[in-house]
Amino acid sequence: MKSRLSDEEYMQKALEYAQKAADEGEVPIGALVVDLAGDIIGVGYNQVEQKHTQTAHAEMQALREAAQNKGDWRLENCFLYVTLEPCTMCNGAARLSRLEAIIFGAQSNLFGCHLDRDSFVPLYTNDTPFFKGGVCEKECVDILKTFFKKRREQRERSKRT
Repeated sequence: MKSRLSDEEYMQKALEYAQKAADEGEVPIGALVVDLAGDIIGVGYNQVEQKHTQTAHAEMQALREAAQNKGDWRLENCFLYVTLEPCTMCNGAARLSRLEAIIFGAQSNLFGCHLDRDSFVPLYTNDTPFFKGGVCEKECVDILKTFFKKRREQRERSKRT
């Protein structure tokens, strides 16, 4: 029987998708959905700019693919790994998917769902997934900082020309 990887190993795989997003000029966020057996059944990376829709977050891409691969929108006994704390939209989709847990790397002080926890409608309170943050946090923060630093430098160069 196949054994599950560690949270850190799955997060490293999510970071590979975050790098793919960065390489394509997207905010570097990557996500995976892993089933109970340890198989990756859905992957995603941020594609908001490419797809011209705010719903093309990494988590939404991974959840959609996982549901298609599983043949069911209910992702019970599955785990979402994402490099940045999910926003309220992605948290809501994850909760509706009935995930077992959401494991993230870096906390989001701008859009993270922790900002809305007090005002979050208490739907599906019996199905609330377990949250775990800070997995490979430094790497997850670093890829974001590097991306935004490069973006600022590009803007400065374009202002000078």
